[in-house]
Amino acid sequence: MLSGIGILLVILGTLQYQWSTQIKKVSEVRVGADLESAMIKWHLDFYGEFSNACVALQIGPDSGERDSWEDYLHRYTQWSRSANSKGTSPDRLYTNRDLVEEIYIWETSRRAVPKLLRLDADRERIETSDIPLELHPLLAHLQNNSANLHIALRAWDAGGPGNEAHPTPQEPSSTSYSLRSNAETGWQFDERIPALVHPIFHYTHHGAVDTKALSSSDPVDWVVVVLSQETIQKRILPGLMQRYFGRNRTLEYKLAVIAEGKALRVLYSSDPGFGTQVDTSSDVVMNIFGPPPESTGIDLSHIHQNATAISGEDWHRFSSPVWFPVIQKTSTDGPWALVLRNRHGRFDAAVIRVWRSNLLTGGVLLLLLAASMVLVVVASQHAQKLANLQMDFVASVSHELRTPLAVILSAGENVRDGLPDGRKEFMEQGSVITDQANQLMELVDQVLRFAATAKGVGRHRLSSIQVSVLVESALRNTTDLLQRGGFQVDKRVPADLPEVVGDLSGLVQSLQNLIINAVKYSDRDRWICISAERVSDPKGRREVRISVADHGPGIASSELTQIFEPFYRSPNATAAQVHGTGLGLAIAKRHAEAFGGRLSVVSKVGTGSVFTLHLPAVDENYHSPQLPSEASMRSHQ
Repeated sequence: MLSGIGILLVILGTLQYQWSTQIKKVSEVRVGADLESAMIKWHLDFYGEFSNACVALQIGPDSGERDSWEDYLHRYTQWSRSANSKGTSPDRLYTNRDLVEEIYIWETSRRAVPKLLRLDADRERIETSDIPLELHPLLAHLQNNSANLHIALRAWDAGGPGNEAHPTPQEPSSTSYSLRSNAETGWQFDERIPALVHPIFHYTHHGAVDTKALSSSDPVDWVVVVLSQETIQKRILPGLMQRYFGRNRTLEYKLAVIAEGKALRVLYSSDPGFGTQVDTSSDVVMNIFGPPPESTGIDLSHIHQNATAISGEDWHRFSSPVWFPVIQKTSTDGPWALVLRNRHGRFDAAVIRVWRSNLLTGGVLLLLLAASMVLVVVASQHAQKLANLQMDFVASVSHELRTPLAVILSAGENVRDGLPDGRKEFMEQGSVITDQANQLMELVDQVLRFAATAKGVGRHRLSSIQVSVLVESALRNTTDLLQRGGFQVDKRVPADLPEVVGDLSGLVQSLQNLIINAVKYSDRDRWICISAERVSDPKGRREVRISVADHGPGIASSELTQIFEPFYRSPNATAAQVHGTGLGLAIAKRHAEAFGGRLSVVSKVGTGSVFTLHLPAVDENYHSPQLPSEASMRSHQ
């Protein structure tokens, strides 16, 4: 049964660990999903800010085929006035007019030398513009990708025209087959300026009208919307961060928007220095513009969502739904990314802390169960051992009682049958009866004394006792036993010893039990030494040590811790039929402890044993000692 319980505890521990680990994983998924949801919402609002200008220009599914430059200027002007009109909050979503710095038309389709036109919304006119220095790389890249609509729609790809990884699809008959009826479709993003661009082709050009029918294989021009990086960094990003990741005007996380690539650039950071290094094990990183479209340009509005659920560490780095493809002029360019880090450690620190707490609690409970099982086993073994000792005690006491009773019975029968002849023989039989009755009474008294000390109800009168008086009283009570055994007693008790504290009758009984044990277990060498000395205990307190030494067989080291237990008798003593109850040493030990002392033993097999009473000495502050309380006596048992 115990083995089965042990196996069951092991199974429960294993299951508890597996359950806790599974709950930890589910909690991590939930934390990751909640955080991803907040980041996606942030992403949608950020997308709304960017796409507002794209929607306003209304470049339709025909890629501007029916519109003129004046149409774009008019729409741009109307949008600018609406965004800055009175009653519109400057913090309102998607109405940040100052996000758009400039809008250009880059004519590359019908000119040997491309021409840059600027849309001036304030004066409502279109004017030729010099090429700003920061736009040179972008415009050159667009010119290289303006041969036809198919190439233009893949201008974001670093491979450019002729990229073998993305072959040009076969052209269908429709001129706008690759564009959906969506105003944001076809826009591409240059993150370095930053700017949004869109390819256009149409019949009507600025300053001229051409009725030639166009197809998607004709060259294209470009709309270039230059965005204000200052507005993005100082107003839009801080506002969005506070809206989705702030509480009481304080950000709960460290946040940064970075441009990844060969040379990482920090576009925004909530804390100085944050974002310069991205550690995927502790940060949550979202690719803001999503992964590059998997199609070949047939449908740029395709939304790429993670098909698999977040698990484990997957939520630490993920991509948002596809926005505008990011123009990569070189293969070392990188996309924009939103980076988050918990200000108080890892995002999953709370989950791990709860997981560890659950494991610890479950482990402690299992350990308590295991400990309880061990205690039950130990207690049962002790109970069985005690039961055996008690049975041995009953057998020993019965034997000890039977012997004097048998002698008394025999003497009584002799008297009854008239065998004693004369006064002398009658007196001899009476003496036998008296001696055996005294022995019987002593045995009963010993059992009663043990019962009294075991219950802590003994009555003692404490006083100061001279050591010499104590030793003489014990020797006087055992004189007959010593003389019958032919023992030589070596007494070494100095006269200048201090008095000890205790009850005279109890201490005499303790010392007397030690003398009786020495007599019982001495076989060849009939010598006993009783000595006393004054010493100090390890705590510096004065005490008197009274020792009883013999040259008996000695006690094995394995039995030294058991001989003071009630009812215990050495197997050697039982085999040698040495009379006893196993209570003498237990009574002596309890008497010594009741008076603040103790009983110790030093023994060597084949040499002999030395039992020592350690009794507190009376000092100058001694007045009237009190009997130790019942709780105190029980604490010594």
